[in-house]
Parts: sequence; C-alpha cells; structure tokens
Amino acid sequence: MTVPPTGKATQAPSARFEIKSAQLPLVALLLKQPEWDLVCADLLEQFGPNGEQPDFFDNDPLVIDFSSISRDLSQPDLESIDSLQSLFAALKQCRLRAVAFRGESSAWTAQLIESGLVQAPPEVVRPRNATPVQSEPVAKKQEQAPATLVVDKPLRSGQKVYARGGDLVVLAMVNQGAEVAADGNIHVYAPLRGKAMAGARGNIQARIFSLCMEPELVSIAGVYRTSENPLPENVAGKPAQIRLSNDGTDRLLFEPLRT
Repeated sequence: MTVPPTGKATQAPSARFEIKSAQLPLVALLLKQPEWDLVCADLLEQFGPNGEQPDFFDNDPLVIDFSSISRDLSQPDLESIDSLQSLFAALKQCRLRAVAFRGESSAWTAQLIESGLVQAPPEVVRPRNATPVQSEPVAKKQEQAPATLVVDKPLRSGQKVYARGGDLVVLAMVNQGAEVAADGNIHVYAPLRGKAMAGARGNIQARIFSLCMEPELVSIAGVYRTSENPLPENVAGKPAQIRLSNDGTDRLLFEPLRT
C-alpha cells in the first residue's frame, strides 16, 4: 500500500467544490439598429465617463440582444467585426461587461462565441395583461424581500441616488439637477424637481410617486419624458403618479393622486 506524503491533502476533489445551477440578474442591451458605431456614441453620451450618468452601472453583467436586428445583419466581415469590438469597448467604458448574447443571426454565432460571449436562450416575455395561473400553495422558506433605500435629507443639484434591486423612498425635496433612480418604484414625499428614473433595469411595472410633481425628467423602464413637454395641468405641481400604460404602447401615464 502506498502511503501519501505527510501533510498532503487526501480529500477527494469532489469534496472541495460543488457545481450548482445559478440565476444571476443581467442587464440586457436590445439593439434596435445595425449601425453599431452610432449605438456606441449614444451609449457613451449617456453612460460613459463624461456622459450624463457616468456612475449608473457598476460593472454589471450584460447580455446583448440582437433579436430586433437579426434580419438586418450581414455576413461578418473585417469592418463589422471591428464595429463589434468597438461596441465591447464602449460597454466597458460604461461599466458594463458583455457576457452573453441572444437573438443573433446564425452567421454571427461563431464570431460572438469566439469573442468570449456565451449564447443565452431567447427571452420569454409574459403579456402585460396576462393573468398568472393560480396553483396550490407550496410551503417554502421565506425569501427576503429586496431592501428599500430611504433618504431623509434633501438632494441638491449634482447629487445622485440609486436604489439597486429595490424601491427608493425620499422624504425630502429632490432639487433641480439631482437624480434619483431605482430598479423598483420611486416615492418622493416632497417636491420632485430633479430627474427620476424608476424601473431602471427594465421593470415595466415600476411607478413614480410624488406629493409635488415638477420633474426635469422622468423615466420608467427606459421610456422617458423631459420638462420640455409640460405636464398635464391636473398633475403639474400636485400629488401624482407616473406609470406605463398596459396596452403595449409604452406610453407614460400621468395621474393625480386622490387625497
């Protein structure tokens, strides 16, 4: 019998690690036109180091969705491959890490895999007006709800607050030039005069509430409106909420709060 050297671990390798399935939150970049150079410019203008929201992302993993332009993609050539690499570089400057792709033209699959991305399955989207199927309750471990970020001091021009993974509650004024963002809902129990972006990662059910709606910009799941388009009289400067329409048109609805 062979005796292992003194001090050497004899534990089976399978006891040192475990391979498990995992579900990770990913940001999706849905490309709407094949001119990737223009996409890069727009990304950097909004989320780049010198853009409007340079700290919006924090090295978030991202899947690139080609489904809207797959029919417009030509066979990969040197110019288009260079544009693809430019897109990766722009995403990196925006603090986004491309890790996967989906909805691509089959001609591009090999090139995307060679670039280090993994192929993700198509997105499954439930219609907004669909009714969830009711099932028998199953006993399971209570899951912790996403944390709600509460801010109890006024936000001045230049200040930015982001509630990652949950709702944002602001108990004081959001002044012009300040920005508030949340993956969930935004509640401002004071005048909202800066920028507010709810559903920052695509949550179309998110809403924005304020006791005095006077924003510079509002956005829900990427659908936005600026102060260049005045709010309706029944909500401007009054208690109101903003949400997306549920008819599939992606319109922002501005509704007074009944007090």
